[in-house]
Amino acid sequence: MVDQHFAPQDLTRFATEALSARGVPVEDAGLTARSLVQADQRGIYSHGMLRLPLYCEALRLGGINPEPRLKFSKDSGSIAVLDADAGLGQIAMQAAVDRVIEVGRVQGIAAVAVHNSSHYGAGGFWSDQLAEAGFISFITSSTGPVVAPYAGASKVLGTNPLTFGAPSASGWPLTADLATSNGAYGKVIAAKNEGTPLPEGWAVDALGNPTTDPVEAEKGSMIPFGGHKGSAVAVLLEAFAASLTDATFAFETVDIWANPSSRMNNGHLVIGLNTAAFAGRERTESRIAELQDRVRSSGSGSREVLAPGDPERRRHAEAEDGVSLPDSTVNQLTALAQELSLMPLEIRQASR
Repeated sequence: MVDQHFAPQDLTRFATEALSARGVPVEDAGLTARSLVQADQRGIYSHGMLRLPLYCEALRLGGINPEPRLKFSKDSGSIAVLDADAGLGQIAMQAAVDRVIEVGRVQGIAAVAVHNSSHYGAGGFWSDQLAEAGFISFITSSTGPVVAPYAGASKVLGTNPLTFGAPSASGWPLTADLATSNGAYGKVIAAKNEGTPLPEGWAVDALGNPTTDPVEAEKGSMIPFGGHKGSAVAVLLEAFAASLTDATFAFETVDIWANPSSRMNNGHLVIGLNTAAFAGRERTESRIAELQDRVRSSGSGSREVLAPGDPERRRHAEAEDGVSLPDSTVNQLTALAQELSLMPLEIRQASR
């Protein structure tokens, strides 16, 4: 499935050029490109270059505003609301994360609620920045409607990502970055593109019957992780992400996967705790590193135990010289290059 390799810097350059060709300023295009490539480096293909053609189509048709005018309101004390003006979610999130760090350094805690936004990529891209600044973070977002609540049959919820991050003296943050459905919706798209089945227990068809067919899953619904408990988490995250602002709930939203001209009005929520304001950054990071080590040493015999975030760390290290992409994604990027008159991606293929 994954057998083509590309230099990370070349993929970043390609994505930057593609977004710029759709009217996105170079700095914003570069930020968005880095978030996509980092996701692929970490093996999170559902949030990587797979999304670039979708972003470009939404930019062409008006679903995403290439040059948004971001506007903060209710900007007082430790909280703020950000209107993303239908721009790329990465641009809104960078502004939100920067503000959380700036204000959190003074207040000890800061939160930004975002509305009128779009997909912001993998959550770890943002929690890593907060961890680097010494912050423990909580991040979530609403999405398009793809998930049925526990025992339900209709699409009410989004995949509602949940990201927790904490800085560590080990040099790699403790990170949990996950969709609250059994799988990310981008993985359904990837499976459809590649002609492969979904894992059992991920989705139901339009009649509510379990299915591993990604085409039928698109017509039906994804399933929350963890049964009724996971469903409860997904519902609460929907509330956190969309009820604090004028953002829409998933069931009120037309996803750009379904209609690239749709302005989704996604809501995001970023909360950061400055560890320096509590026990102190050095103390907190030392304790978190101790926890990571204790988790890793909890196995028996030859059985390895990983701390949250370790799999992504390993994949990232392995992908420094070459990022693996599925054939289906490469084919879509090649078509995008032709459409935008960019240098063909094959020329940038890296040896491994």
